[in-house]
Amino acid sequence: MSLLNNFLDLFLESAPWLIVGLVLAGMLKMFISMSWMNKQLGGHGLTTTIKAALLGAPLPLCSCGVIPAAIGLRRSGASRSATTSFMVSTPETGIDSISVSYVLLGPFMAVIRPVAAIFSAIMAGLLVGREDSRNSKLATENATKGSSSCCSKSEPKPPVSEKASCCATQAPVQVTQKSACCSTKAAPEPPAQTASQGSCCSSTQGNAATPVSTCGQSKKTEAAQKQSGFLGKMVTGIHYSATELIDDTAVWLLIGLSFAALVQTYVPDDFLASWGNGLLAMLVMVIISIPMYICATASTPIAAGLLIAGVAPGAVLVFMLAGPATNIATLGVVSKELGKRALGGYLAGVLGGALLFGFLTDFLVTTFGFSVMPQIGPEHELLPQWLTLSCGLVLAILMMVSLIKKGQSRFNK
Repeated sequence: MSLLNNFLDLFLESAPWLIVGLVLAGMLKMFISMSWMNKQLGGHGLTTTIKAALLGAPLPLCSCGVIPAAIGLRRSGASRSATTSFMVSTPETGIDSISVSYVLLGPFMAVIRPVAAIFSAIMAGLLVGREDSRNSKLATENATKGSSSCCSKSEPKPPVSEKASCCATQAPVQVTQKSACCSTKAAPEPPAQTASQGSCCSSTQGNAATPVSTCGQSKKTEAAQKQSGFLGKMVTGIHYSATELIDDTAVWLLIGLSFAALVQTYVPDDFLASWGNGLLAMLVMVIISIPMYICATASTPIAAGLLIAGVAPGAVLVFMLAGPATNIATLGVVSKELGKRALGGYLAGVLGGALLFGFLTDFLVTTFGFSVMPQIGPEHELLPQWLTLSCGLVLAILMMVSLIKKGQSRFNK
């Protein structure tokens, strides 16, 4: 029963913050235009990654709430490096966790914690963004090669009855075949095709009566974003959060909460404190934190308890950084949304930054005598019980509907 109780407690504690993340994701989707997002977070450089880290750091979202918010950013046009940076900095720190850190851990930890979180986020974003940079270079090279082979002036022009050039400024009066240079799929040949037919590479898009859609673009999101009225956008954004985003995250969230409940139930409380300090203690914190599903704010009282038990401040900081950012649910979403290769860069950035600042924290405390004094007070609930229970019920219903729909679609196949 203790395992089930721990699972229910974790589910209820995370439900309000997850719903906040879902609503925020829906609002990002509807109110932030793709052109603005591409301009701010669509690049692959250091500046974009820093922007994303600074944007996510103050947000009061935990490891559960950041998942839908990051997916919303990614699907609104943010680059992989910016999405990764946002996904790391947001759960590792926040206005609420900084204030709790100041009370329970002292001013030194309250300062170094957000600095370490932003550094880890930037490092992870840059490592994941390296793949984007390589892909961009390859795409540019391939496009250049393809353009030179398709549009070379040295090649003789085919007769009108043969293939139409995809780079011609004017289409022939009649063609018998479609060009394949801009399409991977051959289309059925229409009778007596004329110059009014648009092409994905042509400069003219056909006549106005029959608009031709741009290659590979979906008009669904753009149509939704152009809805007039604040209320209409809010309703559409909440519907998107309660359907598509829940479908994408429900399974991983349940897996992460289950692992967290297992760790909480079967790992003894004094196990972590028995490792003391140094690299070994930090590595133990990393191993324990990966299956855990804990928010930055909720991890702070645990960190204070670890300090009282004798764990070094550096190892405690590693726990507070790795715990919120490396749980099973987050890693699953990173692999799904950003790719399996990105998962390696994500882990390297988060864990590398955490270990680096863990050693730096111990060095600063030992050399300069910074005080890390936990002050444990009476435990208070962060949110009213009625709100926690209501959010838990809403989230459970949404997840149940999503899982039933998935089961029905698989059964119908």
